[in-house]
Amino acid sequence: MSNVRVLYEDNHIIAAVKPAGVLAQGDRTRDESVLGMVKKYLKEKYKKPGNVFVGLLHRLDRPVSGIMLFAKTSKGASRLSEQFRNRTIEKTYHALVCGKPKVRKGVLVNHLIKDEKLKKGRQKAGGDEAVLHYEVIRFNKKYSLLKIQIDGGQFHQIRTQLSLAGLPIVGDVKYKGEAWADQGAIALCATMLSFKKATEDGIVSLMVDLPKEWENYF
Repeated sequence: MSNVRVLYEDNHIIAAVKPAGVLAQGDRTRDESVLGMVKKYLKEKYKKPGNVFVGLLHRLDRPVSGIMLFAKTSKGASRLSEQFRNRTIEKTYHALVCGKPKVRKGVLVNHLIKDEKLKKGRQKAGGDEAVLHYEVIRFNKKYSLLKIQIDGGQFHQIRTQLSLAGLPIVGDVKYKGEAWADQGAIALCATMLSFKKATEDGIVSLMVDLPKEWENYF
């Protein structure tokens, strides 16, 4: 049986937890992906002989963990894609960062571009506006736990903006964060997600716990 952790499923949508270090969808490496794991899960659960349709609705970077939504039908894909476009889906992240913000609640605003050569986000005048709202949940002399919501969805937006603010994510050495034991992961997790059902009334709200290893920093 597929080892994917399913949080929610109806006739049109399925939500699963992406482990840090696992691809959102397959690439040239042919490494395991959450999309592939969900397909395998549905194929085995419903004993489907042929290919299984699973629509990718959004992505998380490979080293990031957390909640991902997938469509089981074309109608589900259409309805949820519209919600993503209209930004009516509520997404919340938590990040363990080096340092402490000057204020408990704040907003970061930057203009970002994607550096194609370095495969990184970068600040540049005239770039797309990126807005990040944060709240300090916990802190000590060296680290802070932040609750985060963003406007937009630029390449590596959270990672870039926190690094620019002098608050790099633990494990994210690409953006000046300090290294930690799990080289395939960074301390960024998509912890909460709310969306409207595809074909009926009702809001689905999902939540996952923070990775246990984060506790070692407090």
